[in-house]
Amino acid sequence: MLHNAKGIVLAAGAGTRMFPASLPISKVLLPIYDKPAIYYPIATLMTSGIMDIMIITSRDDLEVFKGLISDGSWLGLNIQYEIQHERRGIADAFLIAEDFIGKSEVVVLILGDNVFYAASFATQVESAMKNNIGATVFGYTVNDPHRYGIVELNRNGKAISLEEKPENPRSSIAVTGLYIYDQHVCEYAKQLIPSARGELEITDLNRVYMQKNQLTVELMGKDSLWFDTGTPDSMLEASNSIMELERKTMEQIACLEVLACQRGLISPATILQDAETKPGNAYYDYIRRMLRVSHQVEFL
Repeated sequence: MLHNAKGIVLAAGAGTRMFPASLPISKVLLPIYDKPAIYYPIATLMTSGIMDIMIITSRDDLEVFKGLISDGSWLGLNIQYEIQHERRGIADAFLIAEDFIGKSEVVVLILGDNVFYAASFATQVESAMKNNIGATVFGYTVNDPHRYGIVELNRNGKAISLEEKPENPRSSIAVTGLYIYDQHVCEYAKQLIPSARGELEITDLNRVYMQKNQLTVELMGKDSLWFDTGTPDSMLEASNSIMELERKTMEQIACLEVLACQRGLISPATILQDAETKPGNAYYDYIRRMLRVSHQVEFL
C-alpha cells in the first residue's frame, strides 16, 4: 500500500446519453445490477490500496452522494467532496482537487461510470502505482474504437499516438477510465488549452506525458472486463455481466463493507452491527454470511 496515494472519482457528468433516466439523478447513482454505479470505482480504488478519496460531483447531486457515502468513515476511508461548477472536462479534476492532492507522489483518477473486473486487476494497478514514472493508463481492446480515446503502440509497446474518438482509428486499444499520475499532474493540467468543445481533455494531458516519454500503457489481461457505462446499452450490458459473475462465483462484486474488512480498515463486528439493521436481501445476507464465517464473528 502506498500511504501517500490519493484517489479521485470524477462523477460530475451531465449524463445526457442516459436521458431521461439520468434527469432526476446522476447516472453514477443509477444501479448497475444490484448496487449504485459509484460503488464499482470506489471498490477499485479500495482494492488498489487507496483510502484517501475525493469525489467530484455537481452541485445538484452533492447532497445525494453525501447521503449515500458520507465521509467514508463507516468503511475506514477518508472521503472528501468537491463540486465541478462547470463541465470543463476530465483533466479539470486536477485543478479542482489540487489542494487535496497536495504533495502526493501518486494520484489515481477513475471515472465514476467505469466498471473494472478481473481477478488480477487490483494487483496490476498496485504494481503500476509502485513503479509509476510519469503517467500510466490501462488499455483494453474494443470492437468499436471510434467511440473511445485510442492509443497506438509501437512494436515495443510504447505509446506513439493518442486520438480522441477518431473517425479512422490507428488501433483498437481504448484508453480506459483509470489513470495514474505523478506529482506533476496539476502543473501539467494547468498548462492545457481547452479543446473546441471548451474542455480540458484527458487525452491532451496524457499526450503531455507521452511527449516526455513518460507514458506507460498497461494492457488489461484476457480475464479482465471493462465497461464504460455511459449509455443505456452499456449499463445494461454491465448489469447483465455482473449478475452472471455474481451467480457464478457466489460473491458480491464491489461489496464495499466486505472489502473494508478484508483490507483491515474496519472491524467485522462494526460492519455486522450495521448490517443487522438492513433488510434481508442478497447483498446484506452476503455481508452477514461472509463476515460471520471468515472472521468467526457472531453478532449478539
